[in-house]
Amino acid sequence: MSRSALVGNITAMLEDAGFTVSDRCAIRPKSFDIAARRGDDVLLLKLLANIDAFDGYTGAEMRRLGEYLDATPLVIGLRTRDEELDPGVVYFRHGVPVFSPDTAMDLFIEKVPPLIYAAPGGLYVNIDGDLLSEVRSNEEMSLGKLANELGVSRRTVSKYEDGMNASVEVAAELEDIFDRPLASPVEVLDGAEDVHDGGEDPEEPEADPDDAHIVTVLTRVGFEVHPTSRAPFKTVSEDESRERRMLTGHSEFTRTAEKRARIMSSVGRVTETRSVYVVDRAKRDSVDGTALIEREEFERLNDPEELENLIRDRSELEA
Repeated sequence: MSRSALVGNITAMLEDAGFTVSDRCAIRPKSFDIAARRGDDVLLLKLLANIDAFDGYTGAEMRRLGEYLDATPLVIGLRTRDEELDPGVVYFRHGVPVFSPDTAMDLFIEKVPPLIYAAPGGLYVNIDGDLLSEVRSNEEMSLGKLANELGVSRRTVSKYEDGMNASVEVAAELEDIFDRPLASPVEVLDGAEDVHDGGEDPEEPEADPDDAHIVTVLTRVGFEVHPTSRAPFKTVSEDESRERRMLTGHSEFTRTAEKRARIMSSVGRVTETRSVYVVDRAKRDSVDGTALIEREEFERLNDPEELENLIRDRSELEA
């Protein structure tokens, strides 16, 4: 399957699942391909035929954007090296959950979350430790007896009951012994950080020197500015309350700039974030909801309400 076909298929699947999906971020460089929202669940998705193409720099940016936009970064892919991704298994690359289209279908359409995740050493399952302790007590089985059944130490069984995860093989043996499921789902949308391959929190990139004046103005009017490096927008900015957030871009108003502005509008609608594009000269008020503000006008701003009203007025004029 081509990458373009994969994007189309996943977009259609998400829409069938009740998600609002953004336009494809068909511009380079790009850290994610589409954004999607269903209720309070917001996703930033990278779609790849081969997940080995997903590098640490992109993973770091997706994790940062997920934090800024209250979204979950995800990668949906078909294979790694010459092996297809197993259905029902969550992999992790650079701290971002990765799974196959089949797993995505189960999760988003069938509402059946995955139970297995891949980590160094093999495949693992989250054991419900409280439930394991309860059923073992109900069966009047001692730690030692269960340890003998599993071929592990008493201490290991105790750790399972304290919340330590188990290999797929051990999980299957436990369920055979007690004749009931004991695995907890991998909470991909909430809590996947408990099992990802993590690493240190990614640092923000430096702002492009050409955008220093944009950062200065946004900071002056009370926003915390987060530069990006591979997103279709230059920064994500938020006020102290995080009630006001905006995507910003800056360049001459070319066809490429117009394309970026349209993508920003689409992503902004999904993430419920305003967008503004600063240009040297503007012949219109906005592009699909992304407000266009000339640089000289932008640099005169001193108040967040003034900026908010300007963006809203420009957007409504075109609407």
